[in-house]
Amino acid sequence: MNSFSKWLGAGLGFTLGGPIGAAIGFAIGSFVDGFTLDEFKQEQLDYDKNRKPKGSFRRANTQSGDFEMSLLVLASIVIKSDGKIDQRELDFVRSQFLNMYGKQRANNAFKLFKGIVKKQISARQVCIQIREHMSHSARLQLLHFLFGIAKADEFVTKNEVEEIRKIAGYLYINQNDYESIKAMFYNESDNSYKILEITKSATNDEVKSAYRKMVKKYHPDKVQDLGEEHIKGAKEKFQSIQTAYENIKSERGM
Repeated sequence: MNSFSKWLGAGLGFTLGGPIGAAIGFAIGSFVDGFTLDEFKQEQLDYDKNRKPKGSFRRANTQSGDFEMSLLVLASIVIKSDGKIDQRELDFVRSQFLNMYGKQRANNAFKLFKGIVKKQISARQVCIQIREHMSHSARLQLLHFLFGIAKADEFVTKNEVEEIRKIAGYLYINQNDYESIKAMFYNESDNSYKILEITKSATNDEVKSAYRKMVKKYHPDKVQDLGEEHIKGAKEKFQSIQTAYENIKSERGM
C-alpha cells in the first residue's frame, strides 16, 4: 500500500475531497486489504477543514494529479453511459495513461480506475467540484479526452454523446466549444468549419479571424501548469485546429 499511497498523494489537491474523493475512497477500499473507507473519509474531512473559504479563488491549486483523478472519474461515467463496458474503451483509457504518465503511474491509475468504474457517480456533482478549481482550458482538455474514449470502439452511441454533452454543460463549456471538439472526432464535410466555430458562409477574413481566436484558445501553453504529460494531448487538439484551417484554405484557394 505504501508505494500506491505515495503515488496517490503526489500532486493531489482538490480531488482529495468531495464526490471525486468519495469515488477514489470506494475504489481503494475495493482492492486494498485492511483499508477502510472511513479512513479515507477522515482524510477528506481533514482536507476540507484546511481548504480556503468558499468563494475564494482556488483554480491555481489544480495539480497534475487532480487532472488525472478527474479524468478517471469522468471516463468511468462515459464508458458506462451506453449500458456496457467495452474492452476497447478500457484499452484506450489504459493506452492514454501509458502515453501520458509512463508504465508505473499508468498501472496505478488503471488499477484505481477498475474500482471507480464499479461505483455509481453523479456527473453533475463531480463536474461542480472540477469547475470550481480547474481552468477553462483544462476543462476543454478533459472534454477532448472523453470524446477520444467514446470513439475508441469505433462507434459513438447516442448515449455517449448525450453524456458528454451533459458533462460539457456541467463544466460550463459552451455549445460552440462542445461542437468544435466533437467535430475533431468525426469525418463530415463541414467539420473544418465546425472546428473553427464558423459556418461555410464565413468570409475569408472571418475564417482567418476565427483561426487566430482558436489558436489562442487551444494553444498547448494554456495547460502547461498541469505538467508536461498533458501537453501531448493539448498538441493533438491544437493540430486539429491547424488541419482544419489548412483544409479550408485549400478548399477556397486562400
